[in-house]
Amino acid sequence: MAIVDVTVIPIGTETPSVSSYVADLQKILKKHEAEGTIRFQLTPMNTIIEGELSTLLGVIQEIHEAPFQKGIKRVATNIRIDDRRDKKGTMEGKLSSVQRHME
Repeated sequence: MAIVDVTVIPIGTETPSVSSYVADLQKILKKHEAEGTIRFQLTPMNTIIEGELSTLLGVIQEIHEAPFQKGIKRVATNIRIDDRRDKKGTMEGKLSSVQRHME
């Protein structure tokens, strides 16, 4: 199980707002979540996705392509992967671990 931090940045939008593009990506992620292949969490600055690494890489490619479907000519996608293989990790587990150290 891997956890991926991903930010898709459409370049050359008509306005500074990119929330409609983010919404399109969230719809794609909801479809994959409904299929049971991933879990995800939107944050104010990025999206965190959890699942099998090979699946996540395919999902990232799909969301990277989405702005091109709306006429954007350039997209920058930032990806950070946490792939821990000694134990199963989840988004909640990582947060719980930090919170235990704060008590």
